[in-house]
Amino acid sequence: MLPSLRVLILRSNRFHGSIQDSLTNFSFSKLQMVDLSHNDFTGLLPTEFFQNLKALKEEVGYDSEYFSYSVNLTIKDLELEFTKTVHMPIFTCVDLSDNGFHGEIPKVVGELRLVLALNLSHNSLTGPIPPSFGNLAARESLDLSFNKLSGRIPSQLTNLTFLEVLRFWNNNLVGPIPQGKQFDTFENDSYQGNLGLCGLPLSKECSNDERSQQAQDEEDNGNGIAFFWKVAMMGYGCGMVLGISIAYIVFTTGRPWWLVRMIERDLQNKVSSWFGKKRK
Repeated sequence: MLPSLRVLILRSNRFHGSIQDSLTNFSFSKLQMVDLSHNDFTGLLPTEFFQNLKALKEEVGYDSEYFSYSVNLTIKDLELEFTKTVHMPIFTCVDLSDNGFHGEIPKVVGELRLVLALNLSHNSLTGPIPPSFGNLAARESLDLSFNKLSGRIPSQLTNLTFLEVLRFWNNNLVGPIPQGKQFDTFENDSYQGNLGLCGLPLSKECSNDERSQQAQDEEDNGNGIAFFWKVAMMGYGCGMVLGISIAYIVFTTGRPWWLVRMIERDLQNKVSSWFGKKRK
C-alpha cells in the first residue's frame, strides 16, 4: 500500500514464510531497489510482485528530483570531499539471494528490462533459465549461482551486451556455452560447478550432437527477425512482379482505356457534385 516507495531494503533479518500476493495492483509500482537477501523466505518466487514492478519495466518520470551524495578521494596525500548530484534513479536492482525460494523462475522476471543487477543466488530454484532473460538489455550483473537450475544456457543471453558479471556457479546446467558478443569476455569461473557444460571457455569439448543442437537453438533465436524479413521480401517481390506485369500489358496493348474511362467518370461526378452545391 506504498505506491511511492522506491527503495526497499530488508536484508539480513529473520523474516520467514512466503511472500503473499498484494491486495492492489498498484503496490510497489515505483520500486526500483529491492533487497530481501539473507532472510528465511520460502515458497515460490512472487510472480505478482514482479508484475507490479512497473518502474523496472518502463521509464518513470521523477518530476526533476535529484539526489546528492558525497565521495571522499585522496589525491596527492590530500583527502578531498566531492559532492555529486545526479538525477534519480541512480541504480536499479533486485536481490533475493540467500533465502529458501524454490520452483521455477517466473517468465515475468524477463520483463524487468531496466534492472541493472539481478541476484537470485543461494536458493533452491529449479527448471531452466527463462529465454526471456535475453530481453533484459540493461543488465550489468546476473547471479543465479548455487541453485538447482537445469537445461541449457539460452542463446538469447548473448543479447545482454552490457553484462559485466555473470555467475552460474553450482547448478545442473548442461550443453554448449553460448558464444559471441559479451559471452566471449567471461572466463571459466563463471560456470564452475556445472559438470554438464562444454565449449569455450571451458576445457571440456562438446560432442557433435551438442554442437548441432546449439546451432539449431541459435537459428531458432533468429527466426523471429528472419521471418519478418522473409515476409517483407516476399511482399516486395510480389509487388514488383505485379507492377512489371501491369506495365507490360500497358505498353503492349496501348493505353488502358478502361482505367482512363473510370477516372474520367469519377472526376466528372465530383465536378458535377461541386457545381450542384454551388448553385444551392
